[in-house]
Amino acid sequence: MRRETVSARQARRAQLASQGLLGRRPAGGPASVLALTRGVQLDTISVLARAHELVALARLGPVDRRRLEVAYWGGPPFSAFEYWYHAACILPLEEWPHFEFKRKAMRARGYRWHQAADLEKACAAVLCELAERGPLTAKELGGAKKGGPWWDWSEVKIAAEWLLDIGEVVCTSRRGFQRVYDLPARALPAHLLEAAGDDEASIAHLAGRALGALGVATPADVASYIGVKQAEAARALRALGAEEVVVEGWAQRAYVAAGALDLPAVSGRAQARPRLLSPFDSLVCDRRRLERVFGFHHRLEAYVPRPKRVDGYYSMPVLAGDQLVARVDPGRQDGALLARSVRLEAGVDEKKAARAVAAALREAARWVSARAVHLGRVEPHSARPALAGELGAPL
Repeated sequence: MRRETVSARQARRAQLASQGLLGRRPAGGPASVLALTRGVQLDTISVLARAHELVALARLGPVDRRRLEVAYWGGPPFSAFEYWYHAACILPLEEWPHFEFKRKAMRARGYRWHQAADLEKACAAVLCELAERGPLTAKELGGAKKGGPWWDWSEVKIAAEWLLDIGEVVCTSRRGFQRVYDLPARALPAHLLEAAGDDEASIAHLAGRALGALGVATPADVASYIGVKQAEAARALRALGAEEVVVEGWAQRAYVAAGALDLPAVSGRAQARPRLLSPFDSLVCDRRRLERVFGFHHRLEAYVPRPKRVDGYYSMPVLAGDQLVARVDPGRQDGALLARSVRLEAGVDEKKAARAVAAALREAARWVSARAVHLGRVEPHSARPALAGELGAPL
């Protein structure tokens, strides 16, 4: 197989272009985001907006959130379902058969971290309710929580999630951001229910999709992206005949998706408009890949005690061109967008970085209908006048 050396910059730009973050905005609206990333991560934390909404904002600009709801959960017919990818994600509906190997593994493993006193009885009750009453949320099934904080799930919720894990129920829609559980036979087209490939073929299929979403990636990157073992991803990439390349500065050999290095945004001078990236964005969520490709160390500090936080509760990287130039911890206060903390990366041009951060904040502010942007801590402090000037904010 022909091997070539790829520069670190080419690999970085290929990832950005493949993710829809460099060059022209993706055509096709919210559906194109799912097609590009192959999986949009979900999370309950909402600061400016929820994670899946921020993923769309980064690629499409200030998109109407109602369009997102329709694109991901509108139906029937449905176009997406929720399952475990690198995390809990919205996935293209046509991928349902290719996750049977994960459902099979769940069945073999048994319980997740939750325990129910009589799981078999609870599962039977959930399936009976869904059969008789149609699609239902956990609350409609009898209650999602027992009353305590965090993951204090009721037996009904434990049963519904276990049935989701093993494929006896499916989630193709939400109500008020609550999962709606349904029976696969009612929610999914017959051809998807009948199509079941073998495990290795399914892993190879998903590995190919992940490589396409990343452009240039190591087996470890692909494994992390789809939630399989590195050896499985490596075997799948070889079976696919993916082109192997050497990326300058990368310890592992990598693979390149067909045409990824030929995208106009990779070889040309296309620039990305400045934008905030969710900590759960598929470009950001693999911290090891992020550090290797962008030289950017990131940590989600939402679960870190406040006194120990460095960059804030929900620090968001700022992308400008093909570089991550800063990080912002955003919030809302009295109708304004509050940048609680802004930290520029070492070595960046302060004026250019300040301009990029300001542009990203202004776009986010318009999207959430904030009347102004207020600045908190800025590091280095010498960048504060330039940033305040770009935002028209007080020093």
